[in-house]
Amino acid sequence: MLNRVFKAFQYRDFRLMWIGACTSSIGSWMQIMAQAWLVYGLSHNSAFMLGLDAFLGSIPIFLFSLVGGVMADRFDRRHVLLVSQYIQMADASILTVLVFTQTVHVWHVLLLSFISGLGQAFGGPAYSALIPTLVKKEDMPNAIALNSIQFNTARIIGPTLGGLAMAHLGNAGCFGLNALSFLAPVITLFMVKTRFSPEKTTDSILTSMKQGISYIRRREGMQALMALAFCMTALGIPMMTFLPVFVKRFHGDPSVYTIFLVCSGLGSITGSLSVAAFGNIRRKGRLALGLLICLGAGIAGFAMSPSVPVSGLMLFLSGAALIGVFTMVNSLVQLIVTNEMRGRVMSVYNFAFRGGMPFGNLLTGWLVPMYTAPVVLAVNGVVLMVVGLYFLFVHRRIAAL
Repeated sequence: MLNRVFKAFQYRDFRLMWIGACTSSIGSWMQIMAQAWLVYGLSHNSAFMLGLDAFLGSIPIFLFSLVGGVMADRFDRRHVLLVSQYIQMADASILTVLVFTQTVHVWHVLLLSFISGLGQAFGGPAYSALIPTLVKKEDMPNAIALNSIQFNTARIIGPTLGGLAMAHLGNAGCFGLNALSFLAPVITLFMVKTRFSPEKTTDSILTSMKQGISYIRRREGMQALMALAFCMTALGIPMMTFLPVFVKRFHGDPSVYTIFLVCSGLGSITGSLSVAAFGNIRRKGRLALGLLICLGAGIAGFAMSPSVPVSGLMLFLSGAALIGVFTMVNSLVQLIVTNEMRGRVMSVYNFAFRGGMPFGNLLTGWLVPMYTAPVVLAVNGVVLMVVGLYFLFVHRRIAAL
């Protein structure tokens, strides 16, 4: 059983990438926790500023990931990833200095969020395109699930360490440890043996982008998968972005915030392990839509929760459903696309998947002061359920995959 769950670990390069990414993700989650708390405090408890910070961190991915996909198909993907890591490391280092010297302002954090997102816009497609090339095709769904496990393991370890670091080292300690964590993927990228040799082309970047979009339009169900990815993040991610608002609603402190993040992370790991155990199962489309409906129900339940324990349970269930949908949809896209088009297609997928985050967060941040966080997030959950039912019973291209 364990051999089946962790099958992709038999590949050396995948193991190295997994370890490096997990270490960096732990640092990133420490910063995410500390940064949300910092912005909320510097802005005098402004929900809009929370949404704006998340928007600025994600909008570069929406704007530049298509160009990043072309870069991932034209250059060695390891080199593109290295540049991305250097940008994010410098970003975290600058924020560390600003907080440590007590000269930080909200606009500093917002600007650095945008710069970090810019690095991710080019690193994301390269990473998504590189991972499947490290394993055999039949082990690709398992590799994607294990990659989700490292990210969500970090969601538990990161906030836990972040809470300890905030208590003993302050926000600057969280940001500084995140800067150091980027050394892990940098080192592992130099150790990976797999190389990607792109075909030489005289096509312009715009032409290459059009080729990727045209490829998606020709593939059955691919456009629907991109739409589903956008809806999933636009309606699902704000629940995590606005956790500090719910912590304050329950008169909590950073420890309650940590508990919420850990509950969500535990749910995500449970979902990832379940998907990894299933392996390359049939009817991924139907399973993805069923989990999407469960995700919407979990978000609505969390929004209307009367207590911290119930909220933790809803976050656990939502985390499991979210990672299940993500893994299934990602696997479907990766299995359909060819390797020479992988960077561009995955950049469009990231464009949709990550593009939903800034718009969903910004819209939610705008609506929360008018209608309250519970009402807005409950509506998000219900709409997500409707989207799942629509693709399951009306527009059935995803259900047929």
